[in-house]
Amino acid sequence: MTEMLQGLMQDDFPLNLHHIRRRMRDCHPDAEVVTLSAPGTVKRATFGEVVERVDRLARVLGKLGIEPGDRVGTFAWNNQSHFELYMAVPCVGAVLHTLNIRLFEEQLIYIVNHAEDKVIFVDETLTPILEKLAPSLGGVRHYVVMGDPAHPDPAHPDPAHPADSTQVEGARQTTLLNVLHYEELLAEAGGESFDYPEIDERQAAALCYTSGTTGNPKGVLYSHRSICLHSTATLMKDALGLSSVDRVLAVVPMFHANAWGLPHGAALAGADLILPDRFLQAEPLAQMIEAERPTLMGCVPTIFADMLRYADEHPDVDLSSLQNAACGGSAVPKQLMKDFEERHGVRIFQAWGMTETSPVATYARPDETGEHGDEYWDGRAKQGKPLPWVELRLIGDDGAEVEWDGESTGEIEVRGPWIAARYFREDDPEKFDVGWLRTGDIAAVDRQGSVQITDRAKDVIKSGGEWISSVELENEVMAHPDVVEAAVIAKPDERWAERPLCCVVLREGADTGAQELVEHLQGRVAKWWLPDEFAFIAEVPKTSVGKFDKKVLRRELAEGTLEGRVRVSSG
Repeated sequence: MTEMLQGLMQDDFPLNLHHIRRRMRDCHPDAEVVTLSAPGTVKRATFGEVVERVDRLARVLGKLGIEPGDRVGTFAWNNQSHFELYMAVPCVGAVLHTLNIRLFEEQLIYIVNHAEDKVIFVDETLTPILEKLAPSLGGVRHYVVMGDPAHPDPAHPDPAHPADSTQVEGARQTTLLNVLHYEELLAEAGGESFDYPEIDERQAAALCYTSGTTGNPKGVLYSHRSICLHSTATLMKDALGLSSVDRVLAVVPMFHANAWGLPHGAALAGADLILPDRFLQAEPLAQMIEAERPTLMGCVPTIFADMLRYADEHPDVDLSSLQNAACGGSAVPKQLMKDFEERHGVRIFQAWGMTETSPVATYARPDETGEHGDEYWDGRAKQGKPLPWVELRLIGDDGAEVEWDGESTGEIEVRGPWIAARYFREDDPEKFDVGWLRTGDIAAVDRQGSVQITDRAKDVIKSGGEWISSVELENEVMAHPDVVEAAVIAKPDERWAERPLCCVVLREGADTGAQELVEHLQGRVAKWWLPDEFAFIAEVPKTSVGKFDKKVLRRELAEGTLEGRVRVSSG
């Protein structure tokens, strides 16, 4: 047998977050982290200053008794302190566990106890939530409150810019026990350099639990290697294309799948990182874009839709620096992308993934050299091609692989170095299919490898033996100028088994009726797709990460409490 000839490379060089931390210090010390501390007011720190604080934080973690493998929880908005934890916790060998601040109380209690968090770092404005949960979190030794201890709420609410409903008005004293203060701990830690431990690249670095699932949330445990490779992919031109000349506005929460990898990608590239804290409304975001001129922004379609309405109402606002706005979480309506680009110069590109894929698995970067006709916009409406090192296949109902012809559909399965192989402390053999992750998303893939999500497996409407894509139907309804949001669910039907029920939110003052929406849809979708019933509602319910929560609508339909229902003849 011929002996394998091995390459003579430094293959044992570890892919871990130490490299990203060192690059911040050595190659991009003047890049910035900018945090919105109040509407119109920002806090700035250079990467060099941030890394010095990360060194201090690493010493703090040791004094708190954090050992390799221990889980450290964060309960925080997108801000500089949270970013410092992103770097320090994994670099001391511990695991960063980002807690979703919008989960139900029982879910938060479950994931903190399931993960066995030893310390939780919490923004001062969010302490009231943890105060209610703390008696059920017996394994938490300390709560570290982030914010100036002399001014417990460093950015007092401004009535003109109301923040999230969880915001606390005015300074207050927390009732949490074993409380320490972040800035005091950093000040006491000293400024000498820190001797970091060696980190194996396959060592766990971060833990994020899924949301919007049935049953308890499931933990996805990222490795240093997976984060580093995913971060490198964000620098590719056919993906986000991050570089040191970019300014990245990360609106997607840092508690959700590592904010789509934007903080790590910006740190690796040396791009400025702009963080909105808790000010996620259209007005403060638009003001921040005008002032800071980010080149890239990442968020879900609902926030982009809010910003489009604000920009249309304030034509003097300049959002044109956003030449590479990344959008995901759910399908982005083609009309939203066209309106933003044609009226405000903002170019939105779609990405697709999930918590289990770190999360970006595909990105839509169509050819920009030709005319921007229907074919171009059809390409923009797709979720794009798999990133390098991500492999994808479609599996049909019969278990056979589906051809990539742009028409045939099947469930997406993916594999790759930043794709989960199993859940943390939980077996789910149906989810992980012999080396592939079953995503639950139904899609078609064209001959160039571009993915078009048609539905979630649980959301597809099966009418008369044929499938109706709720996603495509929603996008066509939302192309109507009077429609703000639309969510399509299946309603039982004696003849057809299921028919589409379209739940619609109209813009303020609009009186568009069901028959007008049917007329709008004619010619856009197949005749048998046309809904025969609409529900006009005040708001589409959302999950904790801003996706349409269709299970709430389905429950209301089953209970007979879904209001505003109007039947219409589709002809």
